[in-house]
Amino acid sequence: MLRRRHLLCCAALAGTGLFSALAHEAGPLVNPCDDPSPPRFNEVPAAWLDEVWEGLAPDQLWDVHTHLLGTGDSGSGCWVDPRLSQWWHPIEHVRQRAILNGACVPPDSAEVDRAYVRRLTQLADAFPTGARWLLFAFDEALDAQGQRRPDWTTFHVPDAYARQVAAARPDRFGWVASIHPYREDALERLDRALADGALAMKWLPSSMGIDLRDARLRPFYDRLAATRLPLIVHVGEEHAVPGAGQQALGNPLLLREPLRHGVRVIAAHCASLGQAMDLDLPRARPVPAFDLFARLMDEAEGGERLLGDVSALFQFNRRAEVWRQVLSRQDWHDRLLHGSDYPLPGVMPLVRLDGLVRAGVLDAADVAPLAALRRHHPLLFDLALKRRVQWRGRRLGPSIFATARHFSTVNRG
Repeated sequence: MLRRRHLLCCAALAGTGLFSALAHEAGPLVNPCDDPSPPRFNEVPAAWLDEVWEGLAPDQLWDVHTHLLGTGDSGSGCWVDPRLSQWWHPIEHVRQRAILNGACVPPDSAEVDRAYVRRLTQLADAFPTGARWLLFAFDEALDAQGQRRPDWTTFHVPDAYARQVAAARPDRFGWVASIHPYREDALERLDRALADGALAMKWLPSSMGIDLRDARLRPFYDRLAATRLPLIVHVGEEHAVPGAGQQALGNPLLLREPLRHGVRVIAAHCASLGQAMDLDLPRARPVPAFDLFARLMDEAEGGERLLGDVSALFQFNRRAEVWRQVLSRQDWHDRLLHGSDYPLPGVMPLVRLDGLVRAGVLDAADVAPLAALRRHHPLLFDLALKRRVQWRGRRLGPSIFATARHFSTVNRG
């Protein structure tokens, strides 16, 4: 039995993409969850840390991709797929434990909801005054007939809970709604979210079962366009939240539909993971999803309405060519936004500093201070890493970290 369980765990690590990282990562495999207060950064040279902040205005630094998670143990209404807690579903079980460790929540905690928010707030309060994080709600998956599919839903975070957590600390948090557009009351929910101060809308089509081309979405698109509420859409492959498992719905080219209706769209992760079908070819074939995102960024039709967030961009499972192109395309930088994909910066094996050095996008001298910083503060580590990566002298421009401006034109009338 023990041997069988060991084999299942190895299979789980391989399935989540963590096995190869665990096999090669030189740093710690488990988040030590050290004290994140600034006095603890004594292993990080002060001058080096000052360079991270050079040219940045903390009150403009809004992390546009922050996950809020919970089990509902506080009455939040959150829930997770029961399979994530069952060792006989090894892939799901390992995924849950890795994510909880990334958020410094003990796997046997009786108060997951509060522990998750407590740690995130502790990390946020170590930043300069003005920096904020946009907390994602996450709606349930629905089928094509608009019926709830709990069996397709990896986790659920209600809008009301995201709003509640943000309202408790508005100096540090804003909130992002998530409404499945196949719901009969989708437009009513959207109006409620606007009235309650939502800063954006989040969809993960492949997990939630949303076809961006569905004609039923047009009234929703029209409302988003009229209010200028940004639509944050995960594009590219998705492995952390499998949900409905409909990877074809994450094709970046499908973003043309909301763009055509005048919606401001933020392509999460710049579609930097995996492949998608090139639907523009006479005979569609799979190509890197990032190449399709790049095509959209260069098209006139989307114009300034198409943006991308750089969350998770420097994880080990991205191609070096993605890193080099994002760093090189300075003409894109006014349309790229900083996001951390928290709690993933705390999942230690996901970022391999040695791999970034080998790819030529990180100086070896930056490894030690980054590794030291990461042990105390994964969010500040994520920011510092993005400030230190470079390709042939080109870095991510300061405008990428001045994200507040993208949310200042929402019309709530």
